[in-house]
Amino acid sequence: MSIRIALVVLVAACLAVAEAPAAKRNVVLYVVDDQGLDAGCYGNPVIQTPNLDNLAADGTRFDYAFCTTASCSASRSVILTGLHNHANGQYGHQHAYHHFASFPDIKSLPVLLSDAGYRTVQVGKYHVAPEEVYRFDEYVKVNTRSPVEMADRCREFIAADDDRPLFLYFCTSDPHRGGGVVEDSPYKPDRFGNRPQGYPGVKEVVYDPDDVIVPPFLPDTSACRAELVQYYQSVSRVDQGLGRLVAILKEAGEYDETLVIYISDNGIAFAGAKTTLYEPGMRLPCVVRSPDQKRRGGATDAMITWADLTPTILDFAGAAPEKTAFHGRSFLGVLDEESPRGWDEIYASHTFHEITMYYPMRVVRGRRYKLIWNIAHGLPYPFASDLWAASSFQDRYARGLDALYGKRTIGAYIHRPAFELYDLESDPDEVRNLADEPAHAEVIEAHKAKLKAFQKRTRDPWILKWEYE
Repeated sequence: MSIRIALVVLVAACLAVAEAPAAKRNVVLYVVDDQGLDAGCYGNPVIQTPNLDNLAADGTRFDYAFCTTASCSASRSVILTGLHNHANGQYGHQHAYHHFASFPDIKSLPVLLSDAGYRTVQVGKYHVAPEEVYRFDEYVKVNTRSPVEMADRCREFIAADDDRPLFLYFCTSDPHRGGGVVEDSPYKPDRFGNRPQGYPGVKEVVYDPDDVIVPPFLPDTSACRAELVQYYQSVSRVDQGLGRLVAILKEAGEYDETLVIYISDNGIAFAGAKTTLYEPGMRLPCVVRSPDQKRRGGATDAMITWADLTPTILDFAGAAPEKTAFHGRSFLGVLDEESPRGWDEIYASHTFHEITMYYPMRVVRGRRYKLIWNIAHGLPYPFASDLWAASSFQDRYARGLDALYGKRTIGAYIHRPAFELYDLESDPDEVRNLADEPAHAEVIEAHKAKLKAFQKRTRDPWILKWEYE
């Protein structure tokens, strides 16, 4: 063979390699609504979540994953921008009279992925605004409490004859409080979407109040247990939706090339969790299955937040923009590490839930200490309407401010000091506030300095509150 012919053959071979389509880098972000650390893979032996457990066995379980704001719309804005809500403008709820919306110049995850050549599909709960900021190519309208039906409606997008990779943003409304009264339920009203006729494709899992595990922040009462069985049933329904979605991915031959992330937007919808930045409100499930990871079925103690999700997904997609500064960072590199270095501190920023619930909080949380700054501490802590009405809360509230709700009194829950400092090693339930103890003066000053630095680098308008009020 002549040198010229050899070169032609070599160039042709190189061009063939260059033109060969790369494997699709699909992404599924599965976001449930108000689930705490209640799953088999997180150590709960009662609740039935076999599909999430299987995903964890094929991926990595994060044991220290946190939302940055324990409110639906605000949290979802962080998930989809990589920016704290005080910087993206979605300070609270988007819907109805609450009317919060992100700034128009924000570049969100679906827009960035679409610009990079992805098909972007949103199914289920949306709950952010404006649409031009959080724009998807396709929107699927379906009952958001029917997760198996939601998965089935995604089949056409997953199995489509399309060379573009897929970003599927799949958001259930379970296990959020809501819905109506179930007339034949022994526990009325059922506020977790459970209904006598069930949902298409779902085998409802019903629990016994005597069997549920009451976490320490909740009162172990019959009223609370009655609500927990409804919550458990809703979580099991969500799990079946995940199972159907994974099955569809496998049937279409797409699962092996898909990054699957399962999270909850914020903590369980009980007083003491959702809307608060105590641990039950912000420490949440996060299970990640990447086609690139080498270790499967393990856990990591890397401390991550939902501000890390957008940078992680863009990193996986090879679509990270050069000039966009996120508040989070990609955690793909820690999926194979049990205790990676440099992932030992997180920050949180909450301002509103409902429009009537102004109560800004800023948090720094390390391995041992956690500092909460209650900026509007002069106000009584405001209640979300559904949490206020919950029988689990009203049952205790009727007994007066000195009554215990979990390990706190009702009075301590409603009236909070400017600063709360907790030693999570000795006090994981955040009951003993160390902020005014002289022995911890250096600790609290160091953590205040960290909060100020965080606010400065994320351009937090509430940094002004250090100077007045």
